Amino acid sequence: MSDDLFLSATDKKPMYLQIVEQITSKVLLGDWPTNMALPSIRELAATTKVSVITVKRAYAELEQAGVIVTQAGRGSFVSAQPDLQLQLLQQQLQQQLDQAIDIAKQLQLTEEQILDTVQQQLELRREPRRE
Repeated sequence: MSDDLFLSATDKKPMYLQIVEQITSKVLLGDWPTNMALPSIRELAATTKVSVITVKRAYAELEQAGVIVTQAGRGSFVSAQPDLQLQLLQQQLQQQLDQAIDIAKQLQLTEEQILDTVQQQLELRREPRRE
């Protein structure tokens, strides 16, 4: 299990968002299991070379999203809520659909054209029928 987060100063995303996305990904993939203790805010700030405020914001967003829970005096842990990975996958699907719709609108596609495109992709992915 790798606890390392790799933050990039050249990434257009803010540092706190990079932290949120990487921790969410580690939880989603099962690299960080339920009830696993996260590094303290100060520890993560030191290892990633970002401010304590940046890590605190990331942890607050993760807690609001239900990915982690924070217990006063004990620290932050991966949430034990049932179906967490399923919820994270659904959020990821929604974000990617939003991005696809934004691109389709930039292409000035109608809703019907967007739906047709999705339908075509689904048909391409269908397994061939065995007879």
